[in-house]
Amino acid sequence: MQDRDESSQSTVLEKESAKKLKFAKNSGFQVELRRRVDELFQNSNLKERDCPQMYAKTATLLIGFLGTYAALIFLAQTWWQVVPLCILMGVITAGIGFSIQHDGAHHAYSNSLWVNKLMSMSLDLIGGSSYIWHWKHDVLHHTYTNIAGYDMDLEVGMFGRLSPSHQKLPFHRWQHYYLWLLYGFLAIKWHFFDDFNNLITGKISDRNYPRPRNSNLVTFFAGKLVFLTIAFVIPSLFHSFWLVLASYSLVAFTLGLVLSVVFQLAHVVEEADFPIPDAETYLIEKDWAIHQIETTVNFSRNNPFLTWLLGGLNFQVEHHLFPNICHINYPEISKVVEQTCQEFGVRYNYHRSFWAGCLSHFHWLRRMGTSF
Repeated sequence: MQDRDESSQSTVLEKESAKKLKFAKNSGFQVELRRRVDELFQNSNLKERDCPQMYAKTATLLIGFLGTYAALIFLAQTWWQVVPLCILMGVITAGIGFSIQHDGAHHAYSNSLWVNKLMSMSLDLIGGSSYIWHWKHDVLHHTYTNIAGYDMDLEVGMFGRLSPSHQKLPFHRWQHYYLWLLYGFLAIKWHFFDDFNNLITGKISDRNYPRPRNSNLVTFFAGKLVFLTIAFVIPSLFHSFWLVLASYSLVAFTLGLVLSVVFQLAHVVEEADFPIPDAETYLIEKDWAIHQIETTVNFSRNNPFLTWLLGGLNFQVEHHLFPNICHINYPEISKVVEQTCQEFGVRYNYHRSFWAGCLSHFHWLRRMGTSF
C-alpha cells in the first residue's frame, strides 16, 4: 500500500513540476534497445537483480566501513594515522551511497520491495534522507535530466552556472577554479541544512514535493539521530570534541567531493546536451531515451576498480536508461547500448578516462563562466 501511495504522489509531483513538459513520441530506437537488453538477459547467466556479486559487494563495503570506523576510534593516535583513515572513510561512505543505497532506491538491488527499501535506507545512516533523495533524484533528475529549472541536481544557487539557461554572474568567471573546493562542502550542507530545509518548506529548490509522513517521518528523524550518534556521540566518548569535529569535517569533505565530481562528470561536461523546452508547447525535441543518452556521458568504462567503487556510475548512460537493473550488469549492457546507438545514429558519449572527464568538466565550467 505504501509503495502505491508513493507512486501516486510521484505522479502528482511530476505533473506539477513539469508544467506540461513532455518529450517527443517514443521512436523505434527505444523499443529496439529494450528488446535487445531483454534478449541479453534471456540468453545469458546475468540476473537483473539479486546478483550474488552485489550481496558480496555490500558485505565488503559495510565491513570496510565498520573496520575503518573502529580503527579511527580505537587505533589511530597521530595525525598521520587519522588523516588517511578519514579520507578512506569518506571514500567508503561514498561507495555505500553509490552502490547499496543507489541500487536500493531504484529498486535495482532486489526483486523484493522490502530489501530495496532497507538498502535505500542506508542513506539515512550516513546522514542523508532516503525519502527526500527519492524525490530529488529518482523523480526530478532522472525524468528531466539536464533541463534547467526541472533537474534539481543542476541547481547550485548563485555559486555556479552549470547550464546555458542559468543566469551568469560576474564572479562565475572563476567558477572553474573555486567550485572544485565548494564541492567538498556538499555533504556537510546536506547533513545539516538541505534535508531540514526541504522538510520545513515542503520544497526541493522551487519544486513542491509531498513531505514525509508517518513511518517516513519517523525514518527521517531516526536516521538523523543514528547518524549524529555515529558521527559525534560515540567518537566523543574516546576523543576530544574538537578532534571528532575535525575528523568528521575531513570525512564529510571527502564524501562531498567524490559525490559531486562523479555526478558532474556524467552530466556537466562539454559533450552533454542541455535541452531547452519549446516556450509554447513545453516539448523536448528528442524522445525520452535519446534525451537520456545525449544528456549523459560515461567515463573510464575499462577500469574495473573504478566501476566497482562507483557502483557502475561511470556507466551513467546505461543507468539512466535502465535504472531498475543492478549496476553489476552495466558493462555488459553498455555493449548493447553502444551498438544500438551506432545503428540508429544516436550520439553515444564517453570519456576514456576519469581525468579526461575532469578536464571536460573544467572546460565546461570555464565556458559557462565566461560566455552567454
